[in-house]
Amino acid sequence: MPTMLEPTAEQIRDEKLYQQMGMTDEEFAMVEKILGRLPNYTEIGLFSVMWSEHCSYKNSKPVLRKFPTEGPQVLQGPGEGAGIVDIGDNQAVVFKMESHNHPSAIEPYQGAATGVGGILRDVFSMGAQPIALLNSLRFGELDHPRTRYLFEEVVAGIAGYGNCIGIPTVGGEVQFDPCYAGNPLVNAMAVGLINHEDIQRGIASGVGNTVMYVGAKTGRDGIHGATFASEELTEDSDEKRPAVQVGDPFMEKLLMDACIELVKSDALVGIQDMGAAGLTSSSAEMASKAGYGVEMNLDLVPQRETGMTAYEMMLSESQERMLIVVKKGREEEINELFHKYGLDAVAIGRVTDDKMLRLYHNGEVVAEVPADALAEEAPVYHKPSAEPQYFRDFQAMAAAEPKVEDLGGTLVSLLQQPTIASKEWVYDQYDHQVRTSTVVKPGSDAAVVRVRGTDKALAMTADCNSRYIYLDPETGGKIAVAEAARNIVCSGGKPLAITDCLNFGSPERTDIFWQIEKSADGISDACRALDAPVIGGNVSLYNERSGEAVYPTPTIGMVGLVEKLDHVTTQHAKEAGDQVYLIGETHTEFGGSELQKLTDGKISGKSPAIDLGVEAARQEALLSAIRDGLVRSAHDLAEGGFAVALAEKLFGTEGLGADVEITGSPITALFSETQSRFLVTVKPEDAEKFGQRVKDAKHIGTITDDARLVIRSADAGTLIEEEINRLETAWKGAIPCLLNSAE
Repeated sequence: MPTMLEPTAEQIRDEKLYQQMGMTDEEFAMVEKILGRLPNYTEIGLFSVMWSEHCSYKNSKPVLRKFPTEGPQVLQGPGEGAGIVDIGDNQAVVFKMESHNHPSAIEPYQGAATGVGGILRDVFSMGAQPIALLNSLRFGELDHPRTRYLFEEVVAGIAGYGNCIGIPTVGGEVQFDPCYAGNPLVNAMAVGLINHEDIQRGIASGVGNTVMYVGAKTGRDGIHGATFASEELTEDSDEKRPAVQVGDPFMEKLLMDACIELVKSDALVGIQDMGAAGLTSSSAEMASKAGYGVEMNLDLVPQRETGMTAYEMMLSESQERMLIVVKKGREEEINELFHKYGLDAVAIGRVTDDKMLRLYHNGEVVAEVPADALAEEAPVYHKPSAEPQYFRDFQAMAAAEPKVEDLGGTLVSLLQQPTIASKEWVYDQYDHQVRTSTVVKPGSDAAVVRVRGTDKALAMTADCNSRYIYLDPETGGKIAVAEAARNIVCSGGKPLAITDCLNFGSPERTDIFWQIEKSADGISDACRALDAPVIGGNVSLYNERSGEAVYPTPTIGMVGLVEKLDHVTTQHAKEAGDQVYLIGETHTEFGGSELQKLTDGKISGKSPAIDLGVEAARQEALLSAIRDGLVRSAHDLAEGGFAVALAEKLFGTEGLGADVEITGSPITALFSETQSRFLVTVKPEDAEKFGQRVKDAKHIGTITDDARLVIRSADAGTLIEEEINRLETAWKGAIPCLLNSAE
């Protein structure tokens, strides 16, 4: 492929070509000042990707500083490939969540697949062995052919990559709302295990040490992918298709195994994934973090296409590549290690003491810029924010119950809503048993994966109700963290820390930036209250299409420690005769609820309230009861409220039912989405002790053996009496039915 003649430095300035790369006039002037001269085409390319929101967090850094990031359990907080948390016995858990939204909107299969590949590299670049994958997905409504196509292809891409590489996909969530129709969200999370002594960091230190390129060859795919992720989608975005990378999971498996062997070598100084902005970000960030410089000869970079320019090589986001720094004189043993796996391992440069990123190509210096200017010293903006009118309007609305005539029919309809309905169609495509450590498969509150060689396990989940956050970002942010923690606790784990994926619209809009700020406040408060600091994450802004932003969706990925395998608990009822308890009282709270959306076709009003002190106390009491063996099953009340949660407890139990009695207004008692509530079942002989332990628990009924759900009211008699089989059929069949519907 012939290379076009690159524009001169003067043409870049005079024709403002930098604007096509997402840079402003002010930023171009800053670059000129930093360099003391006009940048050439390669140099302006380096700055444009490194100063994009996706790489620099230039609009979100002031907000991210609000997060609590430290705690006695935290070994590595934000700033590296992934965060690390101590789990005792010299072991640690490594995890991170990232977005691949824009690529998935344009090329859903490869966009989702490479999202999985990228997040795995973030984890094994720390020296960890990945043990599990999760995902959080958002789409428009399934009655639209384009949405069905995106949904099917994204799931296929996740399955195709994860299954091939041999890491189980054990959990996640899928939600559907019209606001995501033009801009789906694809958030991937990976979890790994590591021994403390094997922890690696992305640094390029030690003058004269060798910079090596390992993994797949570099092509022209993904050039300017970081910039593409930092701009709004439009009707012309299909033209960006070349910016979407193509993944090779078999190559990634080899690279993962080689890197995990590599971290045992004392020849290794630093390692980093070539993710967003590829060779540019890995080299500049490794040098900047270490306080050194790096020079590289791009003629030595393994290339799969001919005639590649320095600009193309530095900005390519080809997959399955890592940059490593090794001690001088130890290159040959690293070569041998990677060649054993059939991978390229090439010395392409060295560490210097001048803090510059210097690039050679065809015997000439083609770029020479301060590494800090690209990385640590990227500009930071404090965007204006303003509380939107819609929020004031919603806050002024009185709490109201939706009108419901047929309670049983409404329960069936709720169970068929795609956000509530069974996601079996999704997770049946994922291999969730590979590596044979999965204790709790998809379909319960959290996935649980055994820590091999111990009696411990890790519980993990991904959660976010974006409707609540749209109605009230601060309260919704608290709820997102609290619900993730509830899922961990219901599975027998103690929450350790979170990773987040902050998906929002354009930060240029004052109402969107207000959403970002307020949700960060809520997330921060909840992390402090629940002792679960933020150890890393990702910001994905400009999630809009043609001016329509998605709901604010700060997805929370959480990992918790199950101290003993005996503590593992699932949501499903276990045996007839077990007693049913509801923890927490119920209020008339329908803002952003599934019932409100079902009856009104839209959401409005106040989100449910949350008291973090009450939340923390209930979680602590329930976890204590679980650890003492007093709880047979536990499930948090989320979308759809009490009736949906009770039905879900009975699905898949082969003949079990429930007979319970509730109080208060039937519609509120059945379908309100009041927070901080749990449904648990307890053996009859443990009921008294459980009631003493969990003060907010109220006995409401019994698990039966007649496969019927019976919900009564002291005042109104039988409210719902349904065959479990009918409810489960509606719940299981909803998504396959929508996917098979005629266009």
